[in-house]
Amino acid sequence: MFGDVGWGELALLAVLALFIFGPDKLPKAAAEAGRALRQLRGMAMSARRDIQSGLGPEMKDFDIADLNPRRFVRRHLFEDNNDDFDAPRRDTRRTAATAGDGGLDYGERPPYDTEAT
Repeated sequence: MFGDVGWGELALLAVLALFIFGPDKLPKAAAEAGRALRQLRGMAMSARRDIQSGLGPEMKDFDIADLNPRRFVRRHLFEDNNDDFDAPRRDTRRTAATAGDGGLDYGERPPYDTEAT
């Protein structure tokens, strides 16, 4: 929840807050900080709803957290839920049967015009 902040650092922050605000104003400052955090969360949820409603019904299952670069890389590189790799690959090389339209066969070199250079 607090990242790399341990219990010792939290205790030090609590003692510093007690000295800075004093025992009388500390509960009021904590209540204001909680209220500000609640308002920030509300604004973030409102922005998320606005973005999802603006994208339309086609993107109703879109998760904004997927835009996080770590999650994006993890999902696309390390998870095995991609069905694209399981699909059989088509041979896109041209054969003699399909080269009748004036195109080149596979491996055939294009003509070289010495007068054009």
